Amino acid sequence: MKKDFKFTFIVYVLIGIAVIFLISTLGGSRNDATAVSYSQLLQRLEADEVLTLVVDKGTQVATAELKNGDKVYAFIPYSFDDIIHEYVKPGGTKVDYVIPSNNSWLSTLLPTLLLVGALVFIFVLFNQQSSGGGKVMNFGKSSAKMFNPSSTKKVTFKDVAGADEEKEEMQEIVDFLKHPSKYTALGAKIPKGVLMVGPPGTGKTLLARAVAGEADVPFFTVSGSEFVEMFVGVGASRVRDLFDTAKKNAPCIVFIDEIDAVGRQRGTGLGGGHDEREQTLNQLLVEMDGFGINDNIIVVAATNRPDVLDPALLRPGRFDRQIVINVPDVKGREEILKVHIRNKPLSKNVELKNIARGTVGFTGADLENLVNEAALLAARRGKEEITDDELEEAKKRIIAGPEKRSRVVTAEDKKITAYHEVGHAIVMKLLPNCDAVHEISIIPRGMAAGYTITLPDNEMTHMSKQRLLDNIAGLLGGRAAEKVALNDICTGASNDIERATAIARKMVMEYGMSDVLGPMTFGSDSQEVFIGRDFNRSRNYSEEVAAAIDKEIRTIIDQAFKQAQQILVEHREKLEEITNVLLERETLSGEEFAKLFEGIDLNENIIEEKKPQEDFWAQQKDLWAQTDASTKPDEENDDQNTEK
Repeated sequence: MKKDFKFTFIVYVLIGIAVIFLISTLGGSRNDATAVSYSQLLQRLEADEVLTLVVDKGTQVATAELKNGDKVYAFIPYSFDDIIHEYVKPGGTKVDYVIPSNNSWLSTLLPTLLLVGALVFIFVLFNQQSSGGGKVMNFGKSSAKMFNPSSTKKVTFKDVAGADEEKEEMQEIVDFLKHPSKYTALGAKIPKGVLMVGPPGTGKTLLARAVAGEADVPFFTVSGSEFVEMFVGVGASRVRDLFDTAKKNAPCIVFIDEIDAVGRQRGTGLGGGHDEREQTLNQLLVEMDGFGINDNIIVVAATNRPDVLDPALLRPGRFDRQIVINVPDVKGREEILKVHIRNKPLSKNVELKNIARGTVGFTGADLENLVNEAALLAARRGKEEITDDELEEAKKRIIAGPEKRSRVVTAEDKKITAYHEVGHAIVMKLLPNCDAVHEISIIPRGMAAGYTITLPDNEMTHMSKQRLLDNIAGLLGGRAAEKVALNDICTGASNDIERATAIARKMVMEYGMSDVLGPMTFGSDSQEVFIGRDFNRSRNYSEEVAAAIDKEIRTIIDQAFKQAQQILVEHREKLEEITNVLLERETLSGEEFAKLFEGIDLNENIIEEKKPQEDFWAQQKDLWAQTDASTKPDEENDDQNTEK
């Protein structure tokens, strides 16, 4: 059928081209002219019946106007110019020639191209319509793709780590499809829907791909945004088409990624809602659990915004099971690292447990990126295996960004940054609830002039009030060090202040940790989910309470800053000593910082590691020489750096 259609199409194209060619060929003739043969034209010329003769050199057509008023035309050979003088008497027939211009071919080719283009468009349109794969008119067709393990890299449950309980839940779904009698014998019903919830990068889509790789049933994948179009009724039509296709392939699994794009709460939004999106959601609700029967069709969905989903979508019978996939703990991070390092050469000295301990808050995607960055760094350095150095550097790149060794750093900026970072470290070390200092550096990274990395001894689910207060004081330790050591403050603490203020605000407004306001929550999330987090937070308290909230936040910040400042005043000598060493070494590990704080001399280590720092500051001096004199440090500081 399809071959016959193509053959017919080609025939029509050829006929159209022939018609256009004939029309264009005869374009030089007049409608009132009569066609005659070439020999008849010669006879009339010989009989002196022709008044004027016009010869078109482009089409090789001669048009003759007879003395009796008639017009005739005939096709002539290219040798006509050589024999015409034999038939035209001197002073008789007037002969004119029409010479075609260089662009005359457009008059013939352009109509032909237009006809061919129109026929090709019609052919493509109807061919796609007949095959069912058209996107031009098939707006209501679902764009869901059936998973084919042979056409892509197969992912199994072995590739999923750090989510053991979540993996068991999904394994049960696969087992139900493979061995339904084991469950139906006990009267159990197959779940109609499974909703995976969790922050971005935690492995929701990866888990769904593992289900597709393990299940021996058809697996359809579609994104929530693919249901929504600018045309009314398209979304609902695509939902119907998706489930119609699934019914024909049952038992099967339908995976909807980012379902919040289509499953948001109804009746919300500016102007009362979005009718097209709500129609799509209504159709999805009916297909999942309505009067129709959708046995042996399991809907698996993923989202990182469960708070915006419609309650009707979350009820049992639609999504019977909700699986929360959180950020992995230290054990999970170690297992994830083992998965991603599996096909990469790793040094025997690398302890993945230590890497996992130093990546608190990293998701599975972050850890995959860390291993990949480490492999790239090892290749860049010409190594044949990945070592601790590359993994540690990759971790820093993800947390703070790459080193900016080409940035011009003046001696004054270097001094301020050193005091700032040492202030953080000393305050965090002396406060009992702060994490241990892992590394201090004044080499710029990303947008930061320096950094202080801390690592927790253990991961805590609950944060006590005192721990939060100590963390605020640790964040303000940099600003306090500037005040104590330099008797001035600078802009470098802006991010620290922002984070400290956010913690204090949550303590007062969300955690109920204010002694004045008591265990109350201020501000509640509105049902509106489309107009932003800040705007949709309704204000359910008076101006008087708002003033009290501001006062409590200010009190927490002021007390934490005074505490950090007092600690640094009491340990001013340690602040100066450690800052001087940091200015020389640029980077201090947590162990080195602890030794310096205890008064242990690090001169031997300084001598051993002095050359790399000299290389770094040699680069800095080259950069200073290329910059304006206003950027170059004064001579006294420059001499001090040279001595160091």
